Amino acid sequence: MSSIDPRDEQMFPKFGTADIDRLRRFGETRHYAAGEPLFVTGDNAPGMFVLISGSVRVTRRDPLGRLAPIVELGPGDFVAEVGQLSGRPSLVDVHATGDVEALLIPHDNLRSLLIAEAKLGDRIMRALILRRVVLIETGAGGPVLIGPETHPDVVRLQGFLARNGYPCQVLDPVRDRDAASLVERYAPDPKDLPLAVCPKGTILKNPSERELAQALGMVPIDAPDRTYDVVIVGAGPAGLATAVYAASEGLSVVVLDAVAFGGQAGESARIENYLGFPTGIPGRELTARAFVQAQKFGAEMVIPAEAVGLDCSQTPYGIQLADGRRVKGSTVVVASGARYRRPEIPRLREFEGRGVWYWASPIEARLCRNEEVALVGGGNSAGQAAVFLADVAAKVWMLVRGPSLAESMSQYLIDRIEAAENIEVLTETEITDLSGSPEGQLERVRWRNRVAGDETGKSIRNVFIFIGADPATGWLEGCGVSLDAKGFVCTGAALPATGMTEQSGPGRPSPLEADVAHVFAVGDVRAGSVKRVGAAIGEGAAAVAQIHTVLSNASGPPPAARERSARG
Repeated sequence: MSSIDPRDEQMFPKFGTADIDRLRRFGETRHYAAGEPLFVTGDNAPGMFVLISGSVRVTRRDPLGRLAPIVELGPGDFVAEVGQLSGRPSLVDVHATGDVEALLIPHDNLRSLLIAEAKLGDRIMRALILRRVVLIETGAGGPVLIGPETHPDVVRLQGFLARNGYPCQVLDPVRDRDAASLVERYAPDPKDLPLAVCPKGTILKNPSERELAQALGMVPIDAPDRTYDVVIVGAGPAGLATAVYAASEGLSVVVLDAVAFGGQAGESARIENYLGFPTGIPGRELTARAFVQAQKFGAEMVIPAEAVGLDCSQTPYGIQLADGRRVKGSTVVVASGARYRRPEIPRLREFEGRGVWYWASPIEARLCRNEEVALVGGGNSAGQAAVFLADVAAKVWMLVRGPSLAESMSQYLIDRIEAAENIEVLTETEITDLSGSPEGQLERVRWRNRVAGDETGKSIRNVFIFIGADPATGWLEGCGVSLDAKGFVCTGAALPATGMTEQSGPGRPSPLEADVAHVFAVGDVRAGSVKRVGAAIGEGAAAVAQIHTVLSNASGPPPAARERSARG
């Protein structure tokens, strides 16, 4: 039996004969015999299939060989999900149950279809998104992580996949016989856990996020000789907004991010002061929509891909990646945001991933159900996390260095915290000590009131830290981009009086342009920016208009950057 209802009109819209006729110009007719695969899990699906006659069975197959039916589709249905927008590996098996005639629309043409046929495109896009949600909920098509669900590296890899909207399953070898057999065979040393069993059969021992992503085909193999109109470093709200507007206006765009799309906003449990969402929206949901929207218009997403250097000595500019690859662009948008800040607490790094967290997602919340937790910070991110955790934790101790929350938190969050019976705010308070078990798991937290000097110790296994972040601009060192005293990128009027040299055209530098020609900065990484999601999105959109002006005024490639230190 199917695991989902094929009568769901949004997930499985039916195309009539007239609809299919409109779609024919985007594809070509293919025929399949009974039992023949249209595509299988782990292979790159060739595109979207619109069924003209016959039927197909969509099956979920995990890397351990377990099969489960998902749905059967017939004439007028189509087979695809979000991954087909960019030619990513398939997450399901699709086989013909009889003779099948289908219209195959390659992924490049699929994006053209979504733009050219707006009404049909809206129905298709909605279905693609809903289908990916179901795959994530069931874990279909993704890797199987084998290890205890509370194991720090299981949490790390599961969190990485979740933040990238990629399905996975977690099997505990204590409770699952197949998982135990694999551990016995491949991971006799506990240091090898977790195992990551990939759809194509590859077994990785406690892999890094990059190793897992490469094994899953999440990182595309790009053409090294291609020069993009716009290279965006950072896939937070500012970078995604730049990608959506630039790609929708016909520019070739590639987006790089070291970890996942969404940035810090993607980790917000609920954003309630963003225009147009009166009931609020989870940060991950908002940024996931932007992530898909950018791909709809043709932006390429290369995640994870860590930028480690910007070479402005020749044109086009080159962004050096940690894996050795190089991406070239006529313009570069610095949207790398900020990295979490660590407070000065003894043994803090020792417990990172073992009870100390810098974000609060459902994965971390699961670990502290019905337990007491400590949360450090007094800004909006801390407030959102406290409210979110209060729904699952027995008590949230909120530790704030300042005298009140009013200095740095929106009033609606303050009101909600005050109304929560299991959130206690301790002002003028900081953590002084962390201690744990012999296995390295955090077990006890001690804090002190900075005014009275009183100290308190609690049995707490999870601490969440939200004390702000520092700009992620280390990769710009040596390229000539000016930074302020705190490391943020200077642009426009904030640049030193010397400004840019060798520039042509009026009004240079542009308001969001650095003092290296054709390098822009948007969002939290830019000096003087308003640290809000709405402001970041606005800057991303504004940058595209300025990029158009720069490119249209250029009679040739942008001039090389001046020889100067990035820190003046």
